[in-house]
Amino acid sequence: MITVHHLDHSRSHRVLWLLEELGLPYEIVRYERDSETMLAPESLRAIHPLGKSPVISDGTSTIAESGAILEYLVERHGGGRMAPAAGSPEHLRYRYYMHYAEGSLMPVLLVALIARRISTAKVPFFVRPIARRIGGTLGKTFVAPNLGRHLAFLESELEGRTWFCGDELTAADVQMSFPLEAAMVRARSSTPSPNIERFVEQMRARPAYVRALEKGGPVVLDL
Repeated sequence: MITVHHLDHSRSHRVLWLLEELGLPYEIVRYERDSETMLAPESLRAIHPLGKSPVISDGTSTIAESGAILEYLVERHGGGRMAPAAGSPEHLRYRYYMHYAEGSLMPVLLVALIARRISTAKVPFFVRPIARRIGGTLGKTFVAPNLGRHLAFLESELEGRTWFCGDELTAADVQMSFPLEAAMVRARSSTPSPNIERFVEQMRARPAYVRALEKGGPVVLDL
């Protein structure tokens, strides 16, 4: 039995979604964030030394990192589903987006979160203008141009495609789900991105995605 060590309001929703798409049996062990720090509890370190989520256990194997988990599930339990044929041009795109999601897009979104938290930090009143200026400058000079560049790239990549690798949903789309939902939150006032918005809407409409939310709880994108 596959066990998902599931942190509330986290990226491990992607693991649940893929498991639901594959129709695999699994169990959930739940962990709750510290209400003040919003960090994972120390008990997760008993599962993996870094104490992060998502983590899965499958027999004697323990696998961490979203991309590694999704690839493992597809290769070990997918039976040819949720990945393009090896050696095909679509598989090259698949491999790219499995790594791009966390390697390129999420760092920009993390900086966006840090900039916002600096701007809104509870600090003495005489420091507040400095914090707001630092956060605002970081957002304007780094986050805005970089996020805009990524969104323009992804918008063009989805042009004429239902999903990132073509007409069929793959694990790469599952991997891209969290950063794209977060990007849409960060870029509400930016240039419209109809292809990205369509992607987000159609993934949210999938029954497996809905079941994952029902079992794992909501995903909070501002963490």
